[in-house]
Amino acid sequence: MNVLVSGASIAGPALAYWLHRYGFEATVVEQAPEIRDGGYAVDLRGTAVEVTKRMGLFDTIKEQGTGVDGISYVDINNKVKGSLGKDFLGGSGVVAEVEILHGDLSRILYDATKDYTEYVFGDSITSLTETADGVEVTFERGEPRTFDYVFGADGLHSNVRALTFGDESRFIHHLGYYMAIFTTENHLNLDHWECFYNMPGKAAGMQSARGNSEAMAMFHWSSDPLFYDRHDIEQQKKILLDVFSGEGWEIPRLLKALPDAPDFFFDSIAQVKMNDWAKGRIALVGDAAHSSSVLSGMATSMALVGAYIVVGELQAHLDDHQTAFKNYREDMREYVELNHKIGAGNATGLMPKTNFGIWRRNFLVRMMPYIPGKEKFLGAYEKAANAAVLKDY
Repeated sequence: MNVLVSGASIAGPALAYWLHRYGFEATVVEQAPEIRDGGYAVDLRGTAVEVTKRMGLFDTIKEQGTGVDGISYVDINNKVKGSLGKDFLGGSGVVAEVEILHGDLSRILYDATKDYTEYVFGDSITSLTETADGVEVTFERGEPRTFDYVFGADGLHSNVRALTFGDESRFIHHLGYYMAIFTTENHLNLDHWECFYNMPGKAAGMQSARGNSEAMAMFHWSSDPLFYDRHDIEQQKKILLDVFSGEGWEIPRLLKALPDAPDFFFDSIAQVKMNDWAKGRIALVGDAAHSSSVLSGMATSMALVGAYIVVGELQAHLDDHQTAFKNYREDMREYVELNHKIGAGNATGLMPKTNFGIWRRNFLVRMMPYIPGKEKFLGAYEKAANAAVLKDY
């Protein structure tokens, strides 16, 4: 069977791996001209770690991980006001077993699948029409083709979801925050560490990456929904400059490097909530189906687990894709709901909206090792990270 996958970020190449493993022919179409580099750091936790081990990729991913050991919250003079490290959080599910830059993980998955997968870069789907024989697909540039199944693995602003289920406004739930990230020099000489400086409703941070040879500049802020062109990078950079202009700490130096940033990511912090992730022979995977937001720390793990389950179910029910997609949804339901809850609750801790809120958060961070009942709090993360059960397909 021939399967079309839209999106070559994380879920897309993961789908390509499992499709090939079970004898399907996969084509991956990606709007960007190549695999995107850089991007924010993503986590692998719980069940997702086992998925990468079954793919034979865990060791490679770990070798290329950021190796970040913890986080500090600092004041305008870089004085530490509270820190959390793996020595306290390790094994709890709060700190990932592996953290890696988004682009590095994409490259690993692409390299693992490119020899047996047809990748089509610089193109996009324009229409999907299901027939008795499959799904007829038209493209912006390529010739029309017919596939047995189509997977939308094209992220928060999924094109396949829009073509199949309707406008994204029906499914995207804005959490009230935006983020921007880009690569810069590690001028603070961070050694496998992350630091954040808070202002009311805003946070700016740096994280060492790639053996401390560079750093990721990170900006988060509270905002009502913004109206901008998602393809206009210069407009997005101007929004970031307007929001953080005049602020202190390392922000002026970071913003000065913005025009020359080799990569730039800007988006709302949002979740995707849908009653179903499939219609006929078309199914959604990863953020397109159930984004839990970057604040959950689980979006990438959920994409990897979802790819494993949906392809496993499809090969187990070759003559009944409706049952396959139904099982996929049921097997992921609790996993998604628990991580949605964590993602929605974490925004307040990262970006308190008052000076008192910042002080209170820093105080709680310092007191965390001594707080009664902290095991229950940390256990919620571990439960969410392991809520999906992997069948042996």
